[in-house]
This record gives sequence, structure tokens and C-alpha cells, in this order.
Amino acid sequence: MLDRSMIRRSFALHSEQYDRVATVQKRVVARMAELIRNSLNAAPEQVLDAGCGTGALLEHLTQEYPSACCTGLDLAFGMARQTAAKMGQRAMTVSGDLENLPFRDHSFNLAVSTSTMQWLETLEHGIAELTRVVRPGGLVCLALFGGKTLWELHECYREVLAGKRLPDHDAAKNRLHRFHSGEYFAAVAGQNESLKVVQLFSERETDVRMDLYDLLRSIKGIGAGTANYAGKGGGGGLGWRGILNDISERYRQRYALPDGTLPATYETFYLVARKL
Repeated sequence: MLDRSMIRRSFALHSEQYDRVATVQKRVVARMAELIRNSLNAAPEQVLDAGCGTGALLEHLTQEYPSACCTGLDLAFGMARQTAAKMGQRAMTVSGDLENLPFRDHSFNLAVSTSTMQWLETLEHGIAELTRVVRPGGLVCLALFGGKTLWELHECYREVLAGKRLPDHDAAKNRLHRFHSGEYFAAVAGQNESLKVVQLFSERETDVRMDLYDLLRSIKGIGAGTANYAGKGGGGGLGWRGILNDISERYRQRYALPDGTLPATYETFYLVARKL
């Protein structure tokens, strides 16, 4: 099970460097801003960004809709503080939990969340909470990383561990985060009777890193390095140096690009839905 307190601490700890390393997340924000622009019937009056991080999407939205009253919420206080410093009077910022939103029903015309809901154990309650706080006719817009994210790393990691013949209880086997599948995401969105799905699709893009350690530093740099499965010592990274070296060698042999750099795939699910 996911350790929410560990996730909160990790993202708070890395909040000051998040903007420097969150390259893929920035591209997701730009894509989401485009989807919102093309889906709104009118400029929103009240906007919620749940899991706002350091406020990148809020910056887009306040520029696009200057008359809107915008609110950013993040589980990690450090992230919320970065957003507050960046946005100033342009948005209200709250430290809180997406799964237990501190807002009344029908408070917003638009609720968005990007690169956040992959850190929820299940998606049903988070989507239900966002739906609850949106007014009828308003939009719920989501983007989260899906099951094919970092598949090259996952594949090499599993193969190296299998070769080590580690016992089933070894915590190393659960140290990589398991992302939700597209089938599960689509099922949850479709089962919510209060939402009419307008768009539901996935996109893949490739991040390029110098080597495995550069990739791991980028993951850790946004706060995701310890946002993994907890229990029985499951936290704390991939494992010992020997296993990392073996993973690095397998990754390079199998997937290295002609210039020697390593590709890392990110799959993003997008949902645009209207509240009935």
C-alpha cells in the first residue's frame, strides 16, 4: 500500500528544485492547458487545481482567464508554499488532500489535476471528490501517468532481480511504483454517473537521459524517488549498488540510442469530463 505521509514528505522536501527537473510534467501542463482552452464553453469563474505542485498550471490558467478566482491545493506543504510565493494575489493556495477536499459541493466551474493522481492507491475516491466540488455543467480535467510509464526501467529491474533469485519477501521487489492501467482509468471514469466523458485518451513521449543514474536523479529530484510502496522496508530507492550497476548495463545494452543516451517512456492519460 502507498504511504501517503512518505509521499507528502518527499515532495515537500524537493519542492524548491521541482521546477528545474520536472521536464515531462511541464509538457503535461502545456497539453492540459490546451485541452481546457478547447473544451470550455465560457471563461470559468472559480477554478481548482488539485495537486498544484509549484503552480505551473495555475500560471497558465490565471493568464488565460484573468477574471477567474483560482485555488491551488497540494498535499505537500512545501509545494503549496512554492505556489503561494509564485502566484501571490493571483491565486489562493491551500495545503490539503485531494481525496478529502476542504471545499463545499459545487464550489468550482473547473477542477483540474495533472501528474498527481498516479500517487493515489485507487482513483475512485479522488475522481469522486473532484466531481463533488464542481458545479453542474462544469469540467473535471485530469492528466496522470499510466502503466507504460518508465516501462524500460521496470523491465530491466524485474529481469535483474529475477536473476538474483531474491526471496519473495525481499523488499527490493516492491520498490518501483506501479502506475494505474488505462483500462482501470477508463473504467473508473465511465462508472462515475455524475460525469459525461468528453475526451479520454493517452499519449506517450520519450524523455532522454545520459544514463540510468541521470534518470534516477530526475525521478528523485521531483520528489518521486521515495513515493513508492511501503512496508517491510520497501522505501528508500531501488537497492544496492550491484543491482543498480546490473540494471544500468542491461538498460544500455537493450535500449541505448545511437548517441549512447537512454530513452525513458512516459504514458499520460487525459480525461476531460462534464459534470451532469
